[in-house]
Amino acid sequence: MTKDNHSQLVKIRRALISVSDKTGIVDLARELQGFGVEIISTGGTARALRDAGIEVREVSDVTKFPEMMDGRIKTLHPRIHGALLGLRDNDGHIAAMREHGIEPIDMVIVNLYPFEQTIAREGVSLEEAIAQIDIGGPAMIRSAAKNHESVTVVVSPDEYSSVLKELRLHNGSISSETRRTLALQAFRRTATYDAIVSVFLQRSIDDDDFPQSLTSTHGPRIRSFAGGIGGSQYVSIETASEPPNLAQWVLRKTLDLRYGENPHQVAALYDTKAREGIATAELLSGKEMSFNNYVDADAAWQLVCDFDDLACAIIKHTNPAGAALGTSNEEAYKKALACDPVSAFGGIVAFNRNVDEAAARAVIEIFTEVIIAPDYEPAALEVLKMKKNLRVLRAGQPEPIAGLEYKQISGGMLVQTRDTHRLKRDDLKVVTERAPSEKEIDDLLFAWTVCKHTKSNAIVYVHDRRTVGVGAGQMSRVDSVKLGAMRAQLPTTGSVLASDAFFPFRDGLDEAAKHGITAVIQPGGSVRDAEVIAAADEHGLAMVFTGVRHFKH
Repeated sequence: MTKDNHSQLVKIRRALISVSDKTGIVDLARELQGFGVEIISTGGTARALRDAGIEVREVSDVTKFPEMMDGRIKTLHPRIHGALLGLRDNDGHIAAMREHGIEPIDMVIVNLYPFEQTIAREGVSLEEAIAQIDIGGPAMIRSAAKNHESVTVVVSPDEYSSVLKELRLHNGSISSETRRTLALQAFRRTATYDAIVSVFLQRSIDDDDFPQSLTSTHGPRIRSFAGGIGGSQYVSIETASEPPNLAQWVLRKTLDLRYGENPHQVAALYDTKAREGIATAELLSGKEMSFNNYVDADAAWQLVCDFDDLACAIIKHTNPAGAALGTSNEEAYKKALACDPVSAFGGIVAFNRNVDEAAARAVIEIFTEVIIAPDYEPAALEVLKMKKNLRVLRAGQPEPIAGLEYKQISGGMLVQTRDTHRLKRDDLKVVTERAPSEKEIDDLLFAWTVCKHTKSNAIVYVHDRRTVGVGAGQMSRVDSVKLGAMRAQLPTTGSVLASDAFFPFRDGLDEAAKHGITAVIQPGGSVRDAEVIAAADEHGLAMVFTGVRHFKH
């Protein structure tokens, strides 16, 4: 090895090449040969290089040991790993290398077995997937990356052009800065690869078919996973049901956004492909989605996915400007819009049923940023495409999203299970002298679900299974009561009221009663519950406790 102490250049004299993705490898090997580099290779890579007229030395010639076990054993040998790990400035290492006939290897060019592509195939068996778990490749990558002071490691065809540029610039040598950068990329690749394998195996264990024979070709078939890393496929970690001791992330940047919440912030979309949702929704028409569009669209979609009945929600800054159930999309939309047509301008509209032409025509009557639905009738899509600035998202079948959710804070990450609680009639506890009527119960359950998706402190007025007024994000609960009534465009008289947390004082009930409500739903649990119940009885209100709180921060 020759090292320039000033520039820290390492001359490449011997390179080991073993790649599954052979894109660009012949050109790279040919240039290496032009610099006098001896090339060592294995199996299919060696054949491809020889076919291109490039002289290659077999790994088995270096190790003096044949490939065996269908190629599972070929590079796992001291004459390979000693050649990578040996410290060139350590006399003991150099002496050991000479004693055992170990020749230093200065460059490793390896990309791994296509595990990601394999598990992406529909119906792939566990046997097929496990066969594509690379062992020798990651071992060589890690050995070379650990000793990047002397060894250059290249793990992706995307890196070939920059490596060649430096080889040309330095007459067959690589700088310490480049070796260090490539080592970082190498460890990132092996970390990602291991995460993909571990998540896949966790998913396979969770699969109902897993108890069948692991090795049987007629055994368990694993669901395909979509996505990509450098053109290959990947899986998501978001399958845990509780916060794990060690969280692994396998994310693919799918889109650079124009900017973040504000123009001076840089932003991108990363996709886990864990399930249907906003990140995987298909943009059918309109401008590119923005950071804020995604955040608001996610809030709208999660709200309508929480209803089994036909629902529509209009979201502004993650809070509902209106929400309603209906017998048709058009009816539900118009009921939701009537709650606050001013705030609905420039909002996000979500449906949990396929959109028809009548609903589409209603939506385009005012400016809307995004519409999201499971799908669209052809006539409806043509109507929506008339509005060039309207982003039309197809999200697939609506399903409540389970698993974990993550919120970054400075210096760390908060992790919690998603709020998937759904209230049932039997869960309600009547605490007042008057019990709610069946119609009031319908409205209370609807109001409770909307309240769950409203920023705390949250108060929601509802009549006839549509929002009448929404008070969101106030520091005082009584202020949310006042705000919801103040913003109401429809009469509050005869409506019911939902509160996402208990009333700490009776003032919230007293204020709500001024606006003509007839029934209240809240968690209960305050030390002043008796005082609040007494206030409800004084005003002739029915009140039910849920025993569940729905803070949303």
